[in-house]
Amino acid sequence: MTKRIVIQGGYGAFHEIAALQYFDNDTVEILPRDTFNDLMAALKADKADYGIMAIENSLAGSILPNYSLLKDSPMNIIGEVYMRIRQNLVALPGQKISDLNEVFSHPMAILQCQVFFDQYDDIRLIESMDTALSAKKIRDENLDGVGAIASKLAAEKYELEIIASSIETNKKNYTRFLILGNGQHDIVSKEDVNKASLHFALSHDIGSLSKILSILSYYDINLSKIQSMPIIGEDWEYHFYIDVEIADYKLYLQSVEAIKPFTSDLGILGEYKRGKSIVNV
Repeated sequence: MTKRIVIQGGYGAFHEIAALQYFDNDTVEILPRDTFNDLMAALKADKADYGIMAIENSLAGSILPNYSLLKDSPMNIIGEVYMRIRQNLVALPGQKISDLNEVFSHPMAILQCQVFFDQYDDIRLIESMDTALSAKKIRDENLDGVGAIASKLAAEKYELEIIASSIETNKKNYTRFLILGNGQHDIVSKEDVNKASLHFALSHDIGSLSKILSILSYYDINLSKIQSMPIIGEDWEYHFYIDVEIADYKLYLQSVEAIKPFTSDLGILGEYKRGKSIVNV
């Protein structure tokens, strides 16, 4: 059966590469969407079976709005992929760097390649919605003198030429993608679960966070990620998003019950198997 995978961005986006890697033995149909809000709407409307959502980058940090989207969604995190990001400068065949006046791409991609473009003062960097859609625009409008920062897959799909490859500053530049499931059949078996993502609210009281961390430590739960966001309309109160690594599922459940009295709005975003690292070529 074909799996319908909704992604943010166009065909050839890094989200598509992550989807193909995660579902590598399955037949998939990629469903592009412009924004992460559109992605979540497609999942909620049952127009897709799974979603791929970038959540953090080793250079640019967390994509904060996506945490709120996850918290307010009924979808579960069922997996993850860590992908080594290789950015390329692409343009119409026959173009050279000296021909380019403008380069379009997603703000995060531009940030990842800033050092490369510091060599070219005459090239104007312009933020766009997506890396792959920037490449598509060049092909659709046959734009001379315009480049895009995009994946090799995007260059192939839109018949563009790679002028400069692997132009990212940090050669250990990874993006973490979450796999979102739409339905009860997507829940990972307890035997395979070794990671979980949770969220909870805390008031700005002395020691409130340290209590949570102490309890998790007591139950031998390793905290691998913590992200805080202020609660709008509540002075000095914060919502926390944490990733924990699980060696013993029973102890993990006990730890969740133990922190519950010290939190509000506690929820589990997903229980899943720790993701593998891949390299997009």
